[in-house]
Amino acid sequence: MICLETEVPQEICDIDDELKAIYHSKECVCIWVFKNRDDRNRFMDETVGMLKDAREEHFASFY
Repeated sequence: MICLETEVPQEICDIDDELKAIYHSKECVCIWVFKNRDDRNRFMDETVGMLKDAREEHFASFY
């Protein structure tokens, strides 16, 4: 396991983990939040292999 210490706002911690999709690169960590688990799972399936910019665009277009 690799842990990166950071300060995560409590409002993000309070969101059910099954509603969050997390992406990371060397420069950043992105967390997308969905209304339901099905949307989150569909997003994950649809964006497999995409880089951050493509995932952001996909999220903005469909969610």
